[in-house]
Amino acid sequence: MAYKQAENLLYKSSKFLRTKQNRITHLRFLSYSCSEESHEQELFPAEWYENTFLRLKKLAQSLKHVDLIDGRLVKVNEDARVFDRKLEEKMLAFKSLARDYIGCPAMQETMRTNVVKTFGDSQCALPMYFGKSSERGPLTLNSLTKISDILNVSAQQRKLVRLTVCPQVTQHQIWAGALEGTLNELRSEIDYRIQECPRKEIKMAQQIVASCLKLLTAAISYDPESTSWMRIAPTKVAKSSDHHKWEDVLEMVIDLVNCLNDQEEFVLHVKKLESMKEGLYQIRDILIDKSIGYKESRHQESLVQKKLTKTLGHPSRCLFTLLLYYLYGSVLDIEVEVRGGCYPIEGQNQFCLFMGKILTSNEENMVWGGVKQLDRALGLFKFVWETAGMKGDLKLQGHLWCIGAESRTVTYKGNTFLLHGINYLPNGLD
Repeated sequence: MAYKQAENLLYKSSKFLRTKQNRITHLRFLSYSCSEESHEQELFPAEWYENTFLRLKKLAQSLKHVDLIDGRLVKVNEDARVFDRKLEEKMLAFKSLARDYIGCPAMQETMRTNVVKTFGDSQCALPMYFGKSSERGPLTLNSLTKISDILNVSAQQRKLVRLTVCPQVTQHQIWAGALEGTLNELRSEIDYRIQECPRKEIKMAQQIVASCLKLLTAAISYDPESTSWMRIAPTKVAKSSDHHKWEDVLEMVIDLVNCLNDQEEFVLHVKKLESMKEGLYQIRDILIDKSIGYKESRHQESLVQKKLTKTLGHPSRCLFTLLLYYLYGSVLDIEVEVRGGCYPIEGQNQFCLFMGKILTSNEENMVWGGVKQLDRALGLFKFVWETAGMKGDLKLQGHLWCIGAESRTVTYKGNTFLLHGINYLPNGLD
């Protein structure tokens, strides 16, 4: 019922935005972006602000210890995954309503005041942060191309990024670790889903994942006590049908995709498996069996790196997954709740990249969890910026919003994050 009410409110708000009549008031603000173009900011009716704020307060209370982190619902104080479809729907409704609410003029002015107080006028890239509706939308980081588009990286610079990144992230241990991480994420989801709905497709997927992980574990782990560690490779080992190849893993992944392709709750996992298939196709003829001897296995590992480096292009989601694992030890695509923008700072050889996250409470563990998630996203942009050799210094700003919180700043790894309070604003004005 709560979700349906929020859904109705969302429908009404979107209808108000589209309609140019009745009680809707239109205000125009000038947004001083790099192109200095203006855009129209529309206000909702007065009752919308009151109803939405009350709705946000109620939703925040019911979601107090829960957050959505990179597409997964998590109980923050226990660092535990939560599998609750209705709770996830309420969370999505909460985030969506909050995005509209922070776009009102008073919230814009509050954010600007906080930015000027923290950085001073010279460090402020825009009179209004997140003023455009496009800057308040969500963003999924799943490819280098998406990051490069936002940073306006040229084709030549993108080539440089690829040539620099590929040899680092296609090392055998990175590749194998990312694939294993992908399968472990899927296994956790399956282990829960199979309890509430033991469909035959999910049972089959569970068996395939177990077999695939078993093969990977045997193939990528070294045992110093094993005689095979120093064994000289047998002759014509590459022609032996007794040794496993990456093709065996590829076939299992294809079977997994076929099993789960029509299962709605596994959409994100299927997409990740599809991305890893790209790499598996390229190395399917390479051996992964350690029984071939140390020197030969090291040669096979070097072939993995060479083939992946040669074939994974800049837009490749497989390459991006390897980069995520290389930088953060995680394979999950990073979800940015409020995408923000990147603009030049007037009169300086600097650019400002700002992104945001909406919190359900201002408890310390919740705030720090949001800060760390934003830091990973911003860090990816900084990594691409520096790797591409972009001119100018990229300044990073993280913004967080919470119902009733007092405005303050948090510093993490040299970057500043601003916490803004969401308060009731009649007509969206002070």
